[in-house]
Amino acid sequence: MRDLWSGPVHYTIQGVGVRAGRWSSPGHGQVKVTPVATQTLTVHQRAARSTVALKVLMAVTGIFLILFLLMHAWGNLKAFFGPEAYDHYAEWLKSDILYPLVPKGWFIWIFRVFLVACIVGHMASAYVLTLRSRAARGSYQRKDRRAQTFSARTMRWGGIILLMLLLFHLGQFTLKWFLTGFTASSTPYESVVLTFQQWYMVLLYALFVGTVCIHIRHGIWSALTTLGANTSRVARRNLNVTAIAVSALLFVGFMVMPVAVLFGGIK
Repeated sequence: MRDLWSGPVHYTIQGVGVRAGRWSSPGHGQVKVTPVATQTLTVHQRAARSTVALKVLMAVTGIFLILFLLMHAWGNLKAFFGPEAYDHYAEWLKSDILYPLVPKGWFIWIFRVFLVACIVGHMASAYVLTLRSRAARGSYQRKDRRAQTFSARTMRWGGIILLMLLLFHLGQFTLKWFLTGFTASSTPYESVVLTFQQWYMVLLYALFVGTVCIHIRHGIWSALTTLGANTSRVARRNLNVTAIAVSALLFVGFMVMPVAVLFGGIK
């Protein structure tokens, strides 16, 4: 038999003559066969692979954001060392990191752009995955949430609440749009002390931090599972312990300073 692509080739399919690449005369029962290149991946395979990529993006950006929060909580503890130490730390963040490797004040803006990109990537992948999950589940499938943790069940709504509180927090201490007891000319140390001397601001901050930690409790589990760490019963237990420990550490690390201000430990 000649090669398929070398020229017209005659086939017989269930008694019907077929000539590749050429129309036959009318009445001969023959049709034109045109070679068509097929896709390597099917539609479902491409969707599955893109879903995996979105999950990895969500996991990696989530881990970066958790590392940022750990660093932020550690920096807040500088308030225990007095106004000079805390204000020096705040100034170092804004202007001196990586100087003179990069011009003074550039790093904080580079970092902020990267941080926003991580947040947008994290939220966008979560949104797309949610839509795909709902489409795949359909409207008649029974939802059984008995095996889910509270943090898993509230993950999506927690993320929305977290975003709103984050915007308020940035408007409060970074942009100083919301002056909660301090003025636009107040130093960073004065801003946090004057804010957390008010009990309702400590309560609001506790709500913010608590929402973050509930989100992180399930986020660490999901991220490390996506990256291949959930491989056995022992691994699952270790992941669970790690998720609880990190979220608890963050809650204590963020709340110890406002509580100390509220009760007069930091003045």
